[in-house]
Amino acid sequence: MSFLRAGTYSPFEPLTEEAMLSLGSMEGLLEVPAARKRRERLWPGYAAAAGIAAIAYGLHYLPVAPFLIQNKRPISASIIAIIVAVMIRNLLTVPAAALPGCKNVVRRMIPAAIVLTGAGLNLGQVAGVGWPALLITVAGMCIATVSALWLGRRMGLMRNTSLLIGTGTAVCGTSAIVAAAPLIEADEEDVTLSIGTVNFLGLILMFALPVAGGLLGLDQTAFGVWAGATIHAVPQVVAAGFTYGPEAGTLATLVKLARVTMLVPFLLLLLLMTGKRRSDIHAGRLIPTFLWGFLALAALNSIGLIPSLQFQQALGMTQPAVVALGPWLVEAGNGLLTLAMAAIGLEVNLRLLVKVGSRALLAGSGAAVVLCGGAWLLIRVLL
Repeated sequence: MSFLRAGTYSPFEPLTEEAMLSLGSMEGLLEVPAARKRRERLWPGYAAAAGIAAIAYGLHYLPVAPFLIQNKRPISASIIAIIVAVMIRNLLTVPAAALPGCKNVVRRMIPAAIVLTGAGLNLGQVAGVGWPALLITVAGMCIATVSALWLGRRMGLMRNTSLLIGTGTAVCGTSAIVAAAPLIEADEEDVTLSIGTVNFLGLILMFALPVAGGLLGLDQTAFGVWAGATIHAVPQVVAAGFTYGPEAGTLATLVKLARVTMLVPFLLLLLLMTGKRRSDIHAGRLIPTFLWGFLALAALNSIGLIPSLQFQQALGMTQPAVVALGPWLVEAGNGLLTLAMAAIGLEVNLRLLVKVGSRALLAGSGAAVVLCGGAWLLIRVLL
């Protein structure tokens, strides 16, 4: 994948295969060019991710602080999984043979996890925050884009770099950057700086927002909208939301997916802003198919069509046991998310992320802070 303009020279080092895997790790989107693809064994990555996920659950259920505080478990297994995996990836030696499997885990498990979380969402209960949440989301996208462009200009960044940072911050991280880059004829340095910046800041927000939400006293609804409207990538939103609580997690996922669907109109506006003329934007390819699965399961849950399992009397039971299937589907989604976050952490090379240009990082940080602050003010007014 190269976005270098014909006839121009850039001393910037092209993306290596390792860099592509690490910088795109939060969404499993970047591909090694087809000419360089080769068959890889996937089981080492699956085994490593499963082992770390098991460790994460073991730590999550420890009966001591900080894993248990006042009968609550404030640190989700998915957050523990990515912390443990990042530490292993950057402090120890992870075999290169594990990385293709980790990439495959992210690609397959994240969509399934998101679909399953729909079983915990009642669309009727969120109807009251629908239009305010949509307004907050659209306003946040405008705030992120404008602030990234303004801060990038103040920092002396190239316009395309600033625009891609704003795009990734405003919409959906790496996937938005990859979709926008060829439309504005961005070169490889623009792409790498923006992807590195957005992924690094998305990781920071994933950990920081639940803490900030608690300090600000946000309820489940307010935090769900805040996380969904501000955090960069879908997996980061899901992890942060469910760390705060189940209601916040499902609502954050819904708001984030609404943000993802706005990528198409955002790209059309981007073309108008830059004066480009393109007719090759395929809306169907930019909207993830798991969105429809998530909404379908949420709709079934909302009208009470997700069945319950009934077990007949046995072993001294006085009456049949009835188990609601919906909560179990949500918990299964959390398990898949934990597995995926372990795989993501094994891909994150902090040495590559810290090489992101300081000016790009400052511009991206400023845009993220302005977005979070603006969305919080709108939530206070509208919710």
